[in-house]
Amino acid sequence: MYYVYVLLSSKDQKFYIGFTNDLKRRLKEHNSGKNISTKPRSPLELLYYEAHLSKADAMRRERYFKTTKGKSTLKQMLRKSLENC
Repeated sequence: MYYVYVLLSSKDQKFYIGFTNDLKRRLKEHNSGKNISTKPRSPLELLYYEAHLSKADAMRRERYFKTTKGKSTLKQMLRKSLENC
């Protein structure tokens, strides 16, 4: 399985969007500072994820979520969760 995930930074309340084949490991890497792009933004909370059988499908979905329309879709989908953050 391949996972598209959305993390929320506790520091700046912004999203980080990525994909992986091992979600637990990847989340641990982000929060331990092993990822250069999220190191200054930790702690990060897993806000949302999707599972895909195809790596290509997961990558396509990740690219979509990184667009303006994709971010808008995420904010709409997660509006109740974001109210509680």
